[in-house]
Amino acid sequence: MTKPTAPGQATTMKAIVRDVYGSADVLQLKDIPRPDPADDELLVRVRAASVGAWDWHDLRGDPYVMRLIGRSLRRPSKPVLGLDMAGQVVAVGAGITRFQPGDSVYGECGATFAEYTLAKEDDLAVAPAALSFAEAAAVPVAGATALLGLRDEARLQPGESILIVGAAGGVGSFAVQIAKSMGAEVTGVCSPESTELVRSLGADHTIDYTKEDFTARGEHYDVIFQIAGKASAWACRRALEPKGRLVLCSGDGGGRLFGPITRIAAAMLISPFVSQKIRVYVAKVGTENLEALSRLIDNGDVAPVIDATYPLSQAAEAVRRFGHGHDAGKIVLTT
Repeated sequence: MTKPTAPGQATTMKAIVRDVYGSADVLQLKDIPRPDPADDELLVRVRAASVGAWDWHDLRGDPYVMRLIGRSLRRPSKPVLGLDMAGQVVAVGAGITRFQPGDSVYGECGATFAEYTLAKEDDLAVAPAALSFAEAAAVPVAGATALLGLRDEARLQPGESILIVGAAGGVGSFAVQIAKSMGAEVTGVCSPESTELVRSLGADHTIDYTKEDFTARGEHYDVIFQIAGKASAWACRRALEPKGRLVLCSGDGGGRLFGPITRIAAAMLISPFVSQKIRVYVAKVGTENLEALSRLIDNGDVAPVIDATYPLSQAAEAVRRFGHGHDAGKIVLTT
């Protein structure tokens, strides 16, 4: 059974709440009821949460077509944003077997822009001991997206060459490090301001996207991992080896109606008719992948990159910073 609330223990919590779709201006710090865990849930005291692309799009309700899938058309069905978090278990449901109150955990759940959140056991892992809560909160979604893209979708092999488009961002900063740990020759596409960072993460080469178009340089790669940018799959193919692999997990452009969905759909349509493999995926975090990331962190192969840290009360400013696109690594909220 879930432990009852102790006498004098707060039954409310502070959270960042929005009632409508819009800009960061709609975010408000409010006191709301603290949730109670069901039998298959844990109550976690959130110590840190990171801002990601999903939060940015969910805040704005775009691309609009996504409101037909898991979103309300006119108003957000979930008032509190946030997926990534790191914190401490406060209470557990009767069906929880792997965690107990006091454990430090990290993972993916919902409504993490708050002092407390509910989580499923299979979405968490023990937080790496070497990381602070802020560092651990930067890992789950971005780290798992990079890991799955390289390990499972690209099936990157030692000695292969890989081009990472968006190498300085949240996912990209993990991808550069993981690709190097897998023995690849890494080229990162980034802004001139991020060149030094990307090289410090292990990239062998960098391309300044403000000066060069990687699809027209004449260089060819075994794998292109496209996290950012607007280059079409057809254009990316020019920079791939004949049997190369193009892995897409996101990207920019496309407007607020369809966003990158049009470009990704086009990539899927041409995939059966070309010699290169084109893979599109959505990352699932989960305990197994978190534990794999923890091993990379414990071995010193991977470390999260923090662009900026804000207190929960300044969540709107943190989200604005993310939306401006100038972050290198992750933006984190602390509670």
